Amino acid sequence: MSRTQRLLDLIQILRRHRYPVTGAALAAELGISLRTLYRDIGTLQEQGASIDGEPGLGYILRPGFMLPPLMFSEDEIEALVLGSRWVASRGDFRLGAAARNALAKITAVLPSELQDAPDASALLVGPGAPIPAGDLELPVIRRAIRAECKLDITYRDLKGAESTRTIWPFALGFFDHARVVVAWCELRQTFRHFRADRISALAMSEQRYPRRRQALLKEWREIEDIPRQ
Repeated sequence: MSRTQRLLDLIQILRRHRYPVTGAALAAELGISLRTLYRDIGTLQEQGASIDGEPGLGYILRPGFMLPPLMFSEDEIEALVLGSRWVASRGDFRLGAAARNALAKITAVLPSELQDAPDASALLVGPGAPIPAGDLELPVIRRAIRAECKLDITYRDLKGAESTRTIWPFALGFFDHARVVVAWCELRQTFRHFRADRISALAMSEQRYPRRRQALLKEWREIEDIPRQ
């Protein structure tokens, strides 16, 4: 086990305990000596972890400490690399660029022994079908979702008939063959799914919809029987 992984595991163990836990118990769970444990505690404290306690009395981690990127485990790095690669190849242009930039920032602050891990990752994203038209509209849709604003759209159904609608977008699904906007439709007065490539025109309204995005998402999940991810 690398020292980076050991420090991460130590933080996770301390987070599980609401009351002080002895150094002997921590060392036993990590499979290290007490001397090594005390050194690791000191390292985490230097990095900003609010760990109270001392040898013989036990240790407790106070709330509020956020792990820096260098504390990612190898499995977490692989998950981030795989996710970033998928978004870079399947997302719209701006989202793909953001994924590549985020991965570069993470790589830059990894410890030296993990610097090559992203490039060496053996988890690859396979080729997919070309992304349907409508890609240029996705940044606008994502902005409306974040701002909880209404969208006025012109939508074409399976038969080619067009209709004008006002929707409350609260989620965007990325599938291999389509991008689907999940929204409340004012025309139908219910939840509807709209394929982005069938939206021929759209405009983001300055008017916010009257319900919170999380509330809409929760209700939609319950209706569709979709588990949380």
